[in-house]
Amino acid sequence: MTPSELEAQVISPLAAFYQRVEQQPDQVAYIQPYAGGVTKQWRWAEVADEAERVASYLRAQGLQRGDRVILFSKNCAHWIMADLAIWMAGGVTVPLYPNLAAETIRQIIDHSGANYAFVGKLDNFESMAPGLPDTMPVVRFPDAPEVSGAISWETILTSSEPLAERTDPDLDELATIVYTSGTTGMPKGVMHSFRTVGNTGILSGLLYDANANDRCLSYLPLAHVAERAALETAQLYSGFTVYFAYSLDTFAEDLQRARPTLFFAVPRIWMKFQQGVLAKVGESKLNFLKRLPIIGKIIRRKLLQGLGLDQTRVALSGASPLSIRLIEWYRDLGLEIQEGYGMTENFAYSHSTPVGESLPGAVGRANPAVECVISDIGEVLVRSPTTMVGYYKAPEITAETLTEDGFLRTGDQGRIDEDGRLHITGRVKELFKTSKGKYVAPAPIENRLLANSLIEQVCVTGANLPQPIAVLNLNDVAQAEIVDAESAKHIADELTAHLAAVNQTLDPHERMSCLVAVPERWTPENGFTTPTLKIKRNVIDDTYAEHYEAWSTQGIKVIFK
Repeated sequence: MTPSELEAQVISPLAAFYQRVEQQPDQVAYIQPYAGGVTKQWRWAEVADEAERVASYLRAQGLQRGDRVILFSKNCAHWIMADLAIWMAGGVTVPLYPNLAAETIRQIIDHSGANYAFVGKLDNFESMAPGLPDTMPVVRFPDAPEVSGAISWETILTSSEPLAERTDPDLDELATIVYTSGTTGMPKGVMHSFRTVGNTGILSGLLYDANANDRCLSYLPLAHVAERAALETAQLYSGFTVYFAYSLDTFAEDLQRARPTLFFAVPRIWMKFQQGVLAKVGESKLNFLKRLPIIGKIIRRKLLQGLGLDQTRVALSGASPLSIRLIEWYRDLGLEIQEGYGMTENFAYSHSTPVGESLPGAVGRANPAVECVISDIGEVLVRSPTTMVGYYKAPEITAETLTEDGFLRTGDQGRIDEDGRLHITGRVKELFKTSKGKYVAPAPIENRLLANSLIEQVCVTGANLPQPIAVLNLNDVAQAEIVDAESAKHIADELTAHLAAVNQTLDPHERMSCLVAVPERWTPENGFTTPTLKIKRNVIDDTYAEHYEAWSTQGIKVIFK
């Protein structure tokens, strides 16, 4: 589909939702598990009724068109229904990850100017609660923690009538602000309109030929655009059924219940599935059984059934690269995994790997309606109908990120091979992405580590590691003292406590697994720093990167080399 063809048929997500309600009112839209294995389902007509009642309540409370509304919960049916209700009422959704630190929550609320919030099921809400202003009106989902002064979703349903009339927002109105880490560590609000959200829903559904007979399992955070694109928006335009996961403990059961035809995961999940199989069967035994003509076929089918993926026709992986070895392992079972590449700024819609074309280092070809070029400095530039409107309250950063002709500067360095496949070769700037798909801005973390005088210089790094690590130089005195075992233990204890204290101030994806003190002094003379003593990250990574994985998996908080 070309951009002009898309332009001719795009409708807003709300218009698409009401099409679902009219065309398939009795088809199940959501299936939500609760404690004890109990489930509840909503048909499209029931979703409309609940969302319209909540929208009516929001308007009655004074919500004005364009008001920002916080959506703070783990994935559940109410998350999507609240999103729909916010749009119906004329609001702008501001989703929050369900594990943010209170400080980050308050920063986002203050920056966005949000004056309403929905709160759902959350772990450790007590530590997050200070991020919510005491005066902010809150709607509680079922299973949500207690929030002072909040009204429950159930109370709204019994006390509010549905909206008197259905609304369809202008395509260029703001639909959502999605916050992502900037290079300074302060959140940046990525603005998406109903047009860009709608384009994403249409294109994502077409890319994987999604239809009303498909089933998906929602478990990756809906606050992330990848999950929101692949499930919420694509569902509105394709009409499939979304199942939800209740908890990590019930994930296997939830996956078996859904038996998804479309399944999206990050590399860590694919690895854990494989590790679980090998732990039960053993790699050598499994390889032997798979080689047997008849039994091998049965074993492959049973393994996929055991994972809950035997009916999966489209398997997706994103956030970070998947090893070819792992792709081939699943391919041998009969499951072809396709990789995707995108970012918050283009609603996670950019590139994907066609079936059977996986190649080390390649993230695939440009998706339909996407243009990709490499700039003269080697940066990947992407233009598509899903590109953001801009950064909220940040016109200067927007101008730096979007070219005059509409290309998005991704910040990734890359190349396009002779077959049109994009290869990512690094980051233009220092922001890096962990294997969990979360971006980390190292400078603010380094500044907190440097508060301890034992540390002279430090580099937080960890692209494609589960968690960041910090490589550092001790001060001269401490470096000399660690040759003595007793002194080394004292220094290690102090640094361990300091690491724990710093990690406590960070969001979960930013927390470091270890500190590594290296003996080489970082100086301008040996090229580790600039003349003004700023560290050269590329030199540090080039020198130590081969050790990062081993260091991060040792389970030791402070390592002296």
